Amino acid sequence: MNILDVRGRGVAVLEAGAGAPLVYLHGFADVHGVAGDFQPFHRRLVQSARVIAPAHPGCAGSDELVRCGIDDVVFHYLEVLDALGFTRFDLVGHCVGGWIAAELAVRHPEMVSRLALIGACGLFVSGAPVGDVFMHAQPERGIDLTTLRTLLFADAKTPAALRFFPDGRGDIEEEMRRYQMLRFGSFVGFKPPYFYNRALRERLHRARMPALVITGEQDRMVPRSHGDAYAAGLPGARDLKIVAGAGHAAPLEQPEATAALLTAFLRDGGDNSEPLQSASVAGRSAH
Repeated sequence: MNILDVRGRGVAVLEAGAGAPLVYLHGFADVHGVAGDFQPFHRRLVQSARVIAPAHPGCAGSDELVRCGIDDVVFHYLEVLDALGFTRFDLVGHCVGGWIAAELAVRHPEMVSRLALIGACGLFVSGAPVGDVFMHAQPERGIDLTTLRTLLFADAKTPAALRFFPDGRGDIEEEMRRYQMLRFGSFVGFKPPYFYNRALRERLHRARMPALVITGEQDRMVPRSHGDAYAAGLPGARDLKIVAGAGHAAPLEQPEATAALLTAFLRDGGDNSEPLQSASVAGRSAH
């Protein structure tokens, strides 16, 4: 883990792999959202790309922003990309990270070679609100997170679900990352219906790069109609891809299947003839 200096703000960054840069923006059940390091899904991506995963403001060692609405976060990431020296890159986002990725892509399509969204929120879809992660994050009887696991996973009792969202007290550092991710989520999405920017859907036509939209077969947090709306609104998207046996946390539940969809798209999903410029992540080590 390195800390990147971004106009005086510290941004925690994980980086691994070689080749064309792939910027990965995380969600709740994810690296930085819970885990402190890349998981099997991310390590699969690292085999074919240079993966750079910054932690959102206030998460996993990144400094908070003074203001933290969705527009503030988008401009924050533009400054992160400036600090990294990236002018063109592949962009992948999961959950809230998918929302931020979509906002970046519609504002600056010239920077994004290929866009991939996994269980992305961000759109207002009438009659299909995003699930209330804040309510479900409150343990029943003070210890039981079954309802949160049910929101995020296809099966609340699977090892992955229990590993990342255990009942009772878990690893203290992971507990802190979970809290920080919920805090960040409350800054950008705490207004029922949660996690959306009504204007985004009308702007999707600007993101004309090749696009991939993925959803878990049993995603109870972000309804499938949101994936359908992204697939219909992004000019470069094909049909919505469904990960069988997965809920919202598809990269954790079905890492091989999710990564296979993504790596195939990155290999075949668009013209990558334009040069991708990048610079190494530099900074002080995080402890």
